[in-house]
Amino acid sequence: MDEEDGKRFLVWRIIGLVLVMAQVTVSVLLMLSIIRMNVLVWWIVLLIGVGLMLLLAFSVVPLCFSKKRLIVLRILGMIISIACITGGIFAFRYTNAFNGLLDKVSQAIEEDETPVVEEKHELDVTKDPFIVYISGSDSHYDVNDPEARSDVNIVVVVNPKQGKMLLASIPRDTYVQLHGTEGLMDKLTHAGLGIYYDANMSELTLEDYLGIDIDYTIKVSFDTVVGVVDELGGIEIYSDKAMQFRVSSKDGSTKICSYVVGTQYVDGACALRFARERKSYARGDKHRGENQQEVLTGIINKFLSSNDYLLRLPEILGIVAGSFKTSFPRKSITDFLQFQLAEQVNWQIESIGLDGVGDLLPTYTYPDRNLWVMLADEDSLQEVKDTINQYLVDGYSETELLNDN
Repeated sequence: MDEEDGKRFLVWRIIGLVLVMAQVTVSVLLMLSIIRMNVLVWWIVLLIGVGLMLLLAFSVVPLCFSKKRLIVLRILGMIISIACITGGIFAFRYTNAFNGLLDKVSQAIEEDETPVVEEKHELDVTKDPFIVYISGSDSHYDVNDPEARSDVNIVVVVNPKQGKMLLASIPRDTYVQLHGTEGLMDKLTHAGLGIYYDANMSELTLEDYLGIDIDYTIKVSFDTVVGVVDELGGIEIYSDKAMQFRVSSKDGSTKICSYVVGTQYVDGACALRFARERKSYARGDKHRGENQQEVLTGIINKFLSSNDYLLRLPEILGIVAGSFKTSFPRKSITDFLQFQLAEQVNWQIESIGLDGVGDLLPTYTYPDRNLWVMLADEDSLQEVKDTINQYLVDGYSETELLNDN
């Protein structure tokens, strides 16, 4: 080996060592991040271990030789190593973002001073049906705002054994008896007012009203919708009515949201305004619920329309983590995630909504004035109750039901 070949060989060795060190560092960080997610199974360990050894072999072995005819192999080793490092960094960003979300969930649960509702039964979210209450706060930015109302109320029944989900929407103006109160009834949305009631008043009121046990709650602010839609570069929605509204942004500026009859693209602020509108429709809250489903469908379709949006998942998770609160334990979240990864369940989703007629009546929170409320149709309410119970019963065998009773 002459002096020039020796210098080239040294350069290749230095490059190889740098790549190997970077590769090992990224691999270790990724493995630790996956372990924290609690979804590490034996085949993932095996895959990472074998893959790491092969990639290290591609990176190191070719660089240990000095023959010129191995230059292609050296370059190939570099390309594979760089690709592995790049992929590892992206994967680490994904898992780290998800861990950040779970950390905020755990912290919120630990710091929550709301009186804990006694657990009705021990749940295995991969086998047992369970109920999640999704509450959409009308606060734009602070999910813990005590003056915010529960503007969106959706009861989600998840049946893992059947691979089915039920979305039961209860309008915000539904006239209900607030938990623990007597006399005047009230609008469901007022149960979310933290300046008057405990943080779990909405949950307890819905349990009384529907005759159910809610296992977990998820509370989100409207800022979540705006941030996610903007991160996706806007979404496509369909409007059956031409409308125009002035909306305010987080920075204090205002803009005009115009909707035409037909399909159109909207940004986050206009998507939120579309989802909140009810006064322009004869069916009020009922139509607003359909608009909320339209916005949700638009988000899902846009996210799945291109792999480019998958690269933005860490940013989207960051947006969600900053504007929601849940009682869903970290272990239950990771157990359910692992179940979904292993089973690849193609969920069947059914939607149902409570219907009724409007009226002007006094409320428990504001007894001195008449407010617009919705008096639920008894047949519609019974249908919602029966459907929820059917989803719950379908998840258990006859033996399990007898033992539970």
